[in-house]
Amino acid sequence: MHSVWKTSILFTIVTTVLLGLGYPLFVTGIAAVIFPHQAAGSLIKLKDGTVVGSELIAQSFTSDKYFHPRPSAAGNGYDATASSGSNLAQSNKTLVTRIQGSIDQLSKENPGHPVPIDLVTTSGSGLDPDITPDAAFFQAPRIAKARGIGEDSVRQLIEQHITSRQLGVLGEPRVNVLDLNLAMDALPK
Repeated sequence: MHSVWKTSILFTIVTTVLLGLGYPLFVTGIAAVIFPHQAAGSLIKLKDGTVVGSELIAQSFTSDKYFHPRPSAAGNGYDATASSGSNLAQSNKTLVTRIQGSIDQLSKENPGHPVPIDLVTTSGSGLDPDITPDAAFFQAPRIAKARGIGEDSVRQLIEQHITSRQLGVLGEPRVNVLDLNLAMDALPK
């Protein structure tokens, strides 16, 4: 019986070291070599090297000069340590009231245009960094007015930042909000 315990304990230690430490370190090392940008968190840096965010995690932008991401239900909003959706049913009064309030507010911003659904609903993670091209174009008049530039310039910039479907069939066309806002800041003033 003593031998069975010894073998069990030894097996647990060996598999823990191999599969709990060795394998993850090996895979992480391979990823760092093959996909260094993604393995480092897909960080977005300014020209001076300052990290301003990640391509993968939404940030809160509230100024009229910036594109706004989808609403977030993560923690206190855009909290990467508390990624989650609201988990509220379509029949939940709190959800319906919040969505209607967002629709009413956005309708004032761009009267006569339908409000894109992704500007009033949260994503499953609450941290979706992308919006639909329709959501970006919807915000163009507000941004053009706040920055004192032509709406056509804003629309052209949006067009340049639309990411197509992966392999032509996976996902939907999308616009990364942080990338687009950085490009807005880089426009000549």
